[in-house]
Amino acid sequence: MTFRARRSVLYMPGANERALEKAKTLEADSLILDLEDSVAPDAKADARARVAAAVKGGGYGKRELAIRINGLDTPWGVEDLKMAAEVNPDAILVPKVARPGDIVTVSRIHAGMGGAADTRMWAMMETPMAIFNVREIASVHQVARLSCLVLGTNDLLKESRALATGGRFAILPWLSMTLLAARAYGLDVLDGVYNDFRDEAGFRAECEQGRALGMDGKTLIHPGQIAVCNALFSPAPEEVEWSHKIIAAFKLPENTAKGVITVEGRMVERLHLAMAQRVADIAEAITAP
Repeated sequence: MTFRARRSVLYMPGANERALEKAKTLEADSLILDLEDSVAPDAKADARARVAAAVKGGGYGKRELAIRINGLDTPWGVEDLKMAAEVNPDAILVPKVARPGDIVTVSRIHAGMGGAADTRMWAMMETPMAIFNVREIASVHQVARLSCLVLGTNDLLKESRALATGGRFAILPWLSMTLLAARAYGLDVLDGVYNDFRDEAGFRAECEQGRALGMDGKTLIHPGQIAVCNALFSPAPEEVEWSHKIIAAFKLPENTAKGVITVEGRMVERLHLAMAQRVADIAEAITAP
C-alpha cells in the first residue's frame, strides 16, 4: 500500500454539503466524513447520501478519505456500511470498538457486501473497555484489515469521569497503552481532538505532547487547526537531511551487511536506518503532488 502521512485528520460533518465541498481545498492529510456524532438522527439518511455523492464525485486530490459510520447496533449502521461498500473510501472508521470482534464483524460484513479489499478499517478507541482490550483489538489487524487506531478522548473523559486538566494527566496512561498496542502490530494511531479551536497556544501544546508520545497525527474539529498540526507533526528539515544521510550510508557496498556504521562521527545502527526510512517516507508523502 502507498505510504500516507496522517498528520492532520479533520472531521467533516456529513450532512453539511458546503463543508464537504470546502474540504477539497483544505491542507489536511486526511478527512473523516462523519455520519455519527455530528449528524442528528433525522438527518442521517440525508448525510449518507451527501457523503456517498462526495466520495463518488471525487476532487479531493491526494487527501485520504475515511467514512465514520454509525454503529451496527443503531438503526443506521448497516445502511452506512452498505453505502461505504459501494463508494469505496480509503477507510471506514468504526465507532465505539470495545472488543476485537467488533472490528472483525464490520470488516467481514463489508467484504460480504462487495466492499473493496483495499478499504482499510480504523477503530475508534473511546470507551474504558476499548482501552482494556486494546492489545487484542490491535492483534486482529490482518483479519480485520485494520490499519489505524483513533483516540476518542472526549468520550474517554466522559466515560471515565476524568478531568481534562493538567496537560491531560489523567488520560496519559490510556494514550500510551493505545500507542504501544498500535506499534506492536504495525498500526498508526491518531490523537484525540482539541475542543477549543480558538486556543492556539493550548492546541499547540497538545500537538507537541502527542508528537512526544509518538502519535502519527491528530484528529481535528476545525480547519483553523490544520496548519499548526501539519507543522508540528512534520519532520524538521534537518531531521530529513540526516535521515537521507543514514540511508545513503547503509547503501554503500562496504556497509550493506553491517549492523553498525559511523556517519559523520556518530554511531548508527540498523534500528536508526528503519527510523530514518520512515522519516524519509513521511517527507516524501508530504511533498508528493
